Amino acid sequence: MFVLRPARKEDAAAIRKLIHQVGINPTGLDWRRFTLAVDDRDQMVGCAQVKPHGDGTRELASLAVQPGWRGQGVGRGLIEHFLERNPPPLYLTCRSRLQPLYEKFGFQTLPKAELPPYFRRIARLAGLFGRGLDSPDGLRVMRRG
Repeated sequence: MFVLRPARKEDAAAIRKLIHQVGINPTGLDWRRFTLAVDDRDQMVGCAQVKPHGDGTRELASLAVQPGWRGQGVGRGLIEHFLERNPPPLYLTCRSRLQPLYEKFGFQTLPKAELPPYFRRIARLAGLFGRGLDSPDGLRVMRRG
């Protein structure tokens, strides 16, 4: 059993640790934007945030779940929480293998021609490291709404 709560300043180190542990982009971590999933001892079992970008887009980002809690609805709870509170369009960047998960929530993969400026820059950077949008195991930029 878990509940969702807003992150507090003292959660910042645990957020950074989990993001590092699961190997996702550690830039733009601001505890004030995070919602945490916590167990009955108030220990973080998952987290996510919505990041605003300079081009006006908002990104569902930093979604991470402790390995022992995967498959128990933590990710779903966090996604649904943010979808209820953020009107479309909402973007995200994910590894290609996670694309089917986000499609269940109405996100659709964007072609390169439709990427907003922030995500075009991310796609170019990912391409430099061989993880571009054209790579089968690369990144996907998705939008809901």
